[in-house]
Amino acid sequence: MAINLSKGQKIDLRKTSGETLTNFCVGVNWGAIEKKTLFGLSKSVQNIDLDLSCVLVDDQNNICDHLYSPLYRVEILQQFGLPKGKLLTSDGAMKHTGDDLEGDKGGDDGLDNEIITVDLNKLNSNVSQIFFFLNNAGGEDFSQIPYAKIRMYEGTPTKVQSVFADYNVSAEGQYVGKRSIIMGKLYKRSGEWKFSAIGDPTEDTFLGQTIHRIMKSYL
Repeated sequence: MAINLSKGQKIDLRKTSGETLTNFCVGVNWGAIEKKTLFGLSKSVQNIDLDLSCVLVDDQNNICDHLYSPLYRVEILQQFGLPKGKLLTSDGAMKHTGDDLEGDKGGDDGLDNEIITVDLNKLNSNVSQIFFFLNNAGGEDFSQIPYAKIRMYEGTPTKVQSVFADYNVSAEGQYVGKRSIIMGKLYKRSGEWKFSAIGDPTEDTFLGQTIHRIMKSYL
């Protein structure tokens, strides 16, 4: 049975069988905004472009690798001292499925919109923390988005075998004006990997701001 995480909760990557979870997917699923038109005869659909990203931090608290959309403009990234986006880490241990520009329409389809696959056995040994976060490339805030969920599961980007843990963010008043969320982090403690559900919304309007916030306040 999957662990339903709450804000601030920390868990070991240990399955009920006693084995350690080392090869898994981190996926995010979200809904487009649907509104009924006059008299409720039809619906208007507004696409939502959320971006799942992560930064890898070494044991000296420096960014040593990253995964975020290659669609981000290089000249803006450079203003934050960041390199061009990419979908595969240098060691090949983590891979991003690419940018989803729309979100689910017609309700939750049960599939994740953007996914990062993780193989901890391939990960460079100097990596000590991996932060996962969401940014909205549009003008909406998270109070308007019907739902956003992050989960860790065994399987592939197209097939879920077993969900290990999940963390849900629902449309609530606390997210008014918030355009990004620091979802959680994988971190290494005494040689073992663990996961912490952070769940902090921010007013950041660009990925670079969120990365700077992580490096300043979350290490």
